[in-house]
Amino acid sequence: MEGRAVGRALRRFRNRLPRLRHRAGSPRDNLGEAVNEPERTQENSLPSFAGGQHFFEYLLVVSLKKKRSGDDYEPTITYQFPKRENLLRGQQEEEERLLKAIPLFCFPDGNEWAPLTEYPRRGKCGPRPAGPGPRLPKVYCIISCIGCFGLFSKVGVEQDSSGPVRPVQLLGLVWLLALPYISLTRPLDSHLEHVDFSSLLHCLRFEQIIQIFASAVLERKIIFLAEGLSTLSQCIHAAAALLYPFSWAHTYIPVVPESLLATVCCPTPFLVGVQMRFQHRVMDSPMEELTILFQVGDEKDILPPKLQEDILVSLDQGISDLTSEQINEHVSGPFVQFFVKTVGHYASYIKREANGQGHFQERPFCKAVSSKTNRRFVKKFVKTQLFSLFIQEAEKSKNPPAGYFQQKILEYEEQKKQKKSREKTVK
Repeated sequence: MEGRAVGRALRRFRNRLPRLRHRAGSPRDNLGEAVNEPERTQENSLPSFAGGQHFFEYLLVVSLKKKRSGDDYEPTITYQFPKRENLLRGQQEEEERLLKAIPLFCFPDGNEWAPLTEYPRRGKCGPRPAGPGPRLPKVYCIISCIGCFGLFSKVGVEQDSSGPVRPVQLLGLVWLLALPYISLTRPLDSHLEHVDFSSLLHCLRFEQIIQIFASAVLERKIIFLAEGLSTLSQCIHAAAALLYPFSWAHTYIPVVPESLLATVCCPTPFLVGVQMRFQHRVMDSPMEELTILFQVGDEKDILPPKLQEDILVSLDQGISDLTSEQINEHVSGPFVQFFVKTVGHYASYIKREANGQGHFQERPFCKAVSSKTNRRFVKKFVKTQLFSLFIQEAEKSKNPPAGYFQQKILEYEEQKKQKKSREKTVK
C-alpha cells in the first residue's frame, strides 16, 4: 500500500508544479555546483518532454546514518536534486510525505547494517574514497514516472579519488541536463526492457511459474520469499512482466521493508516480496529459497488445460544455449500467445460512435470464444481490473495500438486463415 501511496503522492505533487519552459540557447545551471550553491538548484533545471512531463522528478542519495540512540543505522536522504523552493503548503506537505517514504524502499534492511572497514568497488563507481573510517553503501535513487529502466541502469557515476562520490557527477544525467532540447526515442514496444527471467527460472519450476501467472491473472494476493534483495526484485518484476500486454494495477512492492510488513494483511490484491528472515512474521512453515506463500489450491485449474499445456511445452524447449535477451523472449512468448488465443479478438467487439469513442461489447465478446474451457476462463478474466484498464485504453483509441501484442494477433489470425484454406483444399 505504501508503495502505491508513494506513486500517488508523486503524481499529485508533479501535477501541482509549474510546467517547465526552455528557450534555445538559455544557460543551464551547472550540476557540479548544485551542492555548493543549493539556491541555484531550481525546478527549471529539470528537462521535460513536449507535453511538460519531466524526464525524472528527483535524483536522491540515500545513506545509512547512525541513530542517536544505540548502534543501529537508519536510511536518510543526504542529497536531493532539485531542491524545490516557494512551494505552497499543500505541495510542501506532499513532498515531505513522499521523501519520508523513499528511504524505506532504498534500504528495506537498513536497520541491519553494521560499520564496514572496507567497502568494495561496485558497478561503475570509481576507486573508494581515501580516508579512515567505516564505509557504508549509498543508494542513488532516480524517481521518475517514465519507465526507462534500461537507460537509468546504465547511468554512470564518476568519483574523485580524493573525495566522496558526488551525485552531481552522474554522467548520464549531467549530459541530459546540459541540452536545451532533448530528443529521446524508445522501442515501440519495450515490455521486456527492464526484465530478467533468469532468477525466476533458477528459483522455480515451469509448473510453478504457470501457477504464479494463473494467480496473477485473477488478481490474487501473491507473496514471494527470498533471502537476497536482488532475487526478490528480479522475480517480482519478471512475474509482473508475464502479464503483458496487461499491467498489474494493485499493490506492487518488490521488497517490503520491515516496517511495512502489515501490507500482507491488505484485503486487496497485491504482488510483494518479503525477505526470508521475516518468514516467521507471515508464515510458520519452512520455505525454499523462493516460493509462493499462500495457495488456494485451484491454481492448476485456473487456465484452460489445453492452453496451459501449450505454455508448458513451449517453456520446456531447451534454453541452455540462449542469451539473456533470447531467454526473455522464450519465456514471455508463450504467455503472450495465451492472451492472443483467449482475448486477441477484443478489437472486433469495440463498437464506436461517430466521435470515435468506443464501447466494449462484453457479452458477444465472450460468446465468440468457441472452446467452452476457454470461454469459462475469459468470463472470469473480463471482470478483472487487468482487463478493464486495458479495454478502457482500447476504447479511447480508434485503432488497436501498434506493438508486439498486436503483431502476434495479426500473425495468429493469418495462421488461422491459412489453416482454413488448407482444410478447404483437402476437402
